[in-house]
Amino acid sequence: MIYSENILVCIVIPLLIAALFNRKGTRRFLLAFAIGMISCLLSAYITGYVQFLTGITPEEMSAFYSPILEEIMKLMPLLFYLFVWSPKTSSFFSAALGLGLGFATFENCCYILSYGAENISYVMIRGMAVGIMHLVCALALAFGLTSARQFRVLSLPAVIGSISLSMVFHGLYNMLVSKPGLSSVFGYALPLITAVAVYFPFRSMLNREAESGSKETKP
Repeated sequence: MIYSENILVCIVIPLLIAALFNRKGTRRFLLAFAIGMISCLLSAYITGYVQFLTGITPEEMSAFYSPILEEIMKLMPLLFYLFVWSPKTSSFFSAALGLGLGFATFENCCYILSYGAENISYVMIRGMAVGIMHLVCALALAFGLTSARQFRVLSLPAVIGSISLSMVFHGLYNMLVSKPGLSSVFGYALPLITAVAVYFPFRSMLNREAESGSKETKP
C-alpha cells in the first residue's frame, strides 16, 4: 500500500515554491503540472468509488469508465482557464501540456511505487506509452477547444466534441493493451506515433500565432 496523498504533497510543494521564482510562462507550466497531479489523484478517488459501487472488474473499469472519468478531470481545469482568463493559443497549449504531463507523472510514480521498477520493460511502457497517452489526450482537448474558439463556436457541443476525441483515444489505447499480442504492441506504439504526427501541425500553428502577433505589434 502506498500513501498517494503524501507523495502528492512531497512533489507539489517544491513545484509551487519554484513557481514563485519563475517568469509567467514557466510559472503557468509548473502550476498546470501541479494541477495535473491533483487531477490524477481525484480521478483515482472517483474511479475507486465507482468500482466499489458497481462491483465491476479492474479490466472493465479500465476499458469503459476510466477514460471518461480521467478525461473529464483533465477538461475541467482547462475549461476554467479558457473561460476565466481567455489565454492566447500558445499559453493554453502550454497549460494543457503541463496538465497532461503532471497527470501522467503522478500516475506513473504511484504505479512504480506500487509494483516496483525492477522490470525495465514495464518501466518503458509506463513512460513511453501510458505517459505519452495522457499527454496526447490533453493536447486533443486543447486542439478541440482552441479550434472551436477560433471559429467562434465554443459552445456545449464543441466542448462535448473535444472531450469525446480525448475519451475515444484514451479508451482505444486501454482496449488495445488489455490483451497480450499484436494489438497490445500497436497500442503501446500508438501514443508515440500520434505525438510525432501532431508535432508538425502543432509547431506550425504556434509559428503562425507568433508571426501574427509580431505583425500586430509593428507600428
